[in-house]
Amino acid sequence: MNRNYKKEYEKYQGTEEQKKKRAQRNAARRKAMREGRVSKGDGKDVAHKKAMDKGGKNSDGTRVESASRNRSFLRDSKGNLVSETSKKERTRKA
Repeated sequence: MNRNYKKEYEKYQGTEEQKKKRAQRNAARRKAMREGRVSKGDGKDVAHKKAMDKGGKNSDGTRVESASRNRSFLRDSKGNLVSETSKKERTRKA
């Protein structure tokens, strides 16, 4: 079954809320590039210290992480963030 990207954009990615969050993520990346913390193609993500899904903003602070680490948080079937602790961190605490 093929994904309907147009429908996805209309229902989710194109909403005003998501456009504002995307603009914040892009601004955080541009700022980190100006500061020399990341560069194009380096495999790094600019992660928010408090996740955007949990109400985080650029003013809350950002950090540079590998893409795999930043995208490894537990999510539900809809893709919403469930826990800001990765599987790796949860097993480390036990």
